[in-house]
Amino acid sequence: PPAARGGLRVPLTRNAQNLGKPGSLWRGMAVALAENASAVVTLDGDGQHRPEDIPRLLEMHHADPHALVVGARLHEGGSIPADRYFANRFANFWIAWAAGQRVEDSQSGFRVYPASLLNRLPQRLGHAAGFVFESEVLIEAGRRGTRLAWVPIPAIYQPSGRRSHFRPVADIVLLTRMVAWKLLSRGLYLRGLLRSLRGA
Repeated sequence: PPAARGGLRVPLTRNAQNLGKPGSLWRGMAVALAENASAVVTLDGDGQHRPEDIPRLLEMHHADPHALVVGARLHEGGSIPADRYFANRFANFWIAWAAGQRVEDSQSGFRVYPASLLNRLPQRLGHAAGFVFESEVLIEAGRRGTRLAWVPIPAIYQPSGRRSHFRPVADIVLLTRMVAWKLLSRGLYLRGLLRSLRGA
């Protein structure tokens, strides 16, 4: 639609059918890249992320335009439900190993994806299982030499907010299976483990 005077043109893309989170993200990213976007900002729609924090992530993006910038919440562990906190910490260790870099919050959907990374990611990621998508992107980014950059953001969990679809047991099983395959396919990638423990 045409932009209002003094405003921004905001195209709205609708899916003919439910593509799930990965498929919808992937399609939106493709639309943005077709418009020559240099980066894509994503945030979850469950109230856990504040749009007013976008400039903070963009500041990190401008400092390193080729990094994958992620909003990290786990520094506020007391504000996060215990099952979610420990499931995320568990996932962080394995994803960091496979990515060969430090990972502070593997499940955060508040990110700035540089076009230089999106253009090199495999198309199959758009068909990944729900919460596996964002974790697998971190691993694929690490494999391609993209730096993972972390920006502390508030951990917002409101009782009246939209309920998350994350399943601490089932989704951790899916994540573990994906990460195990990534590690086995690289002979366990022990160098990645050392780099992640050093905070590379």
